[in-house]
Amino acid sequence: MHALQSLRPSWWLINSCQCGNRKSETQEGISTETFRLQKFLAHCGVASRRKAEEYIRNGKVKVNGKVVAEMGVSVTSEDRVEVDGKPVRLEKNKVYILLHKPKGYVTTVHDPEGRDTVMDLLQGVEERVYPVGRLDYDSSGLLLFTNDGQLAHRMMHPSHEVVKVYVATIEGTPSVEAIHRLEKGIRIEDYTTAPALVKVLQDYGEKTKLEITIHEGRNRQVRKMCEAIGHPVIRLKRVAYGSLELGNLKPGQWRYLTDGEQKQLGRDTGIW
Repeated sequence: MHALQSLRPSWWLINSCQCGNRKSETQEGISTETFRLQKFLAHCGVASRRKAEEYIRNGKVKVNGKVVAEMGVSVTSEDRVEVDGKPVRLEKNKVYILLHKPKGYVTTVHDPEGRDTVMDLLQGVEERVYPVGRLDYDSSGLLLFTNDGQLAHRMMHPSHEVVKVYVATIEGTPSVEAIHRLEKGIRIEDYTTAPALVKVLQDYGEKTKLEITIHEGRNRQVRKMCEAIGHPVIRLKRVAYGSLELGNLKPGQWRYLTDGEQKQLGRDTGIW
């Protein structure tokens, strides 16, 4: 467990919630879960629920050969569901992978610009997995992959406030006041960040190493926070995500989560 966890105030606690999936009966009498279509796609790891809704509205989703372009349709694992002509299904074999993402890779399954993606690093993984959240091209550190759409959705959803811990090397030495601004929440573009935990790890004079803990996941948020106090980021690494820690894993290396880590994530997100 990360050292900062003992310092976390009550608002860091992760709430649990119930999925509320209904049960239906097959002809053989076997109980089968029924999902709203967008939730089914999210559980399959195709996309977040919001993105899945966009796919549906754009007519990219078929159920049993028919295009579905409106919300409200329910499906089970026995229905034939396709996205862009490719079949999707609930994976029986759930896979959870932790990667140390190096700089110079984009966090996406396919990149239209032809750049290297994090998927190129998962050699030997047969299951169709997806990254949970993002790390930008110039950042490194812990990245989680899974084909468990339910877990991925809960890890990323703001209501669960899953913490992310970063080590940021920034230009110069921030003042005590600047650190307090980060801790209280700082105005960035059109929003104010939630409170953060900030610890000075090392002051080199011309640069400073900070440990920053947040529970939001907005685009390039830590970089923008540091820019807002006048100390741009030189290097950024994510070292923890929820109860997961990067540890001694080298850049480009990956490993499967242990049973204990999987169970802890399930408890953290209210699934198990």
